[in-house]
Amino acid sequence: MYSIKLRNNTTFTASDNETIFEAAKKNNIHLEHSCLKARCSACKVKVVDGETEVIENDLILSNNERKEGYILSCNTKALSDVILDIEDLGNIELFESKIVPAKINAIDKLTDDVIQVELRLPPTVNFKFNPGQYINLIKGTTKRSYSIAEVRTDKTLVFYIKNYESGVMSKYWFNEAKPNDLLRMEGPLGTFFYRPKENIENIIFLGTGTGIAPINAILQNFDQNPQLIEGKNIIIYFGARFEKDLFWTNSFKNINIKFIPVLSKPCASWKGESGYIQDLLIKDQYNLVFSQVFACGSDQMIKSAKQLLIQHQLDEMNFYSDAFICSN
Repeated sequence: MYSIKLRNNTTFTASDNETIFEAAKKNNIHLEHSCLKARCSACKVKVVDGETEVIENDLILSNNERKEGYILSCNTKALSDVILDIEDLGNIELFESKIVPAKINAIDKLTDDVIQVELRLPPTVNFKFNPGQYINLIKGTTKRSYSIAEVRTDKTLVFYIKNYESGVMSKYWFNEAKPNDLLRMEGPLGTFFYRPKENIENIIFLGTGTGIAPINAILQNFDQNPQLIEGKNIIIYFGARFEKDLFWTNSFKNINIKFIPVLSKPCASWKGESGYIQDLLIKDQYNLVFSQVFACGSDQMIKSAKQLLIQHQLDEMNFYSDAFICSN
């Protein structure tokens, strides 16, 4: 057995036949994660000291990152005592993931390639999650991940779902799905949610496409509990290609939000901001030293944003992300 030590001096033990993430979970210690399949960078962490071994080749870490000691905790096992430059999630409660039945309540078109889906759960199911988390929806043998965008007063769950060309689940959603269809839902999953911290002035959200879904869930929680963000500035950059893709608007009443829609391919009549959302954030010159950034959308946007913002004095530990990755 090997000792794994975190930056906040939390320690746990790991055997040589389990991943670092699995060992932490077995010891009731929760680390950052999302897909747990070595296909996103949510569980990326730097090894300060010790020997580790990658289980399967991944396409996530760059050669430079590997040379600097970065690993994916879900895809790496310890070969000695190890020190990691990461903290655990502390006292944030993670609700147990379970599989429950769900029926389609309604389907509404938001754009040409995005729909809003409402799911209702059996009245006996007490589903709890941290706003920002996602679930897996299961139809037959097909499973896909979707972030929860909203919880309605009747406890129906709302999702924003994009149409992917040749996607098996997209074919179902956009050509076959109808109210009262029965699905299975697995969750909650992931660690993309708000983390209260001292000395934070700005809570900044970067969302592209349906990546605005978990951000909406976090904002809904803020709107219902405004004391969570008292004295803080809330800024949202929502990126899309064309104006017709801007399906989200700020409808919250109890919190003040600065909302900046951004188009990467604007038409001549567009009067708003254009370019990439991470570049606009730098242009607006917020003090990133006292900021938290929550980014959700394409993996390319998240990698670019993280690198750029850290270069402009954002603490790496104040950058939280949930990358949308395509299925195999």
